[in-house]
Amino acid sequence: MSEHHSVPLKVYFAVFGALMVLSALTVGVATVHLGNPWNDVVALAIATTKAALVVMFFMHVKYSTKMTTVVVISSVLFLLFLLGFLLPDYLGRGLMPVLGK
Repeated sequence: MSEHHSVPLKVYFAVFGALMVLSALTVGVATVHLGNPWNDVVALAIATTKAALVVMFFMHVKYSTKMTTVVVISSVLFLLFLLGFLLPDYLGRGLMPVLGK
């Protein structure tokens, strides 16, 4: 049986504070025009950071076994793999003329 890891309360408050700051940063970035792709890139970077904090601390992946870490990382890589297959189809839409028109 595995040993349970006790996380200090100050860690949860620090992560909560970081999530609140990142949420405010997301709202602030949404009101500023950074150029065509940059608003989306910055928003996705902030969202990825917030998701990583939630997974690591609130879902206890940081304190779990190495097998749990392997499963989480492999699932993220599998998601990126699937998105990599879908992206060429999405980006290629509208490049070829529609038949019959």
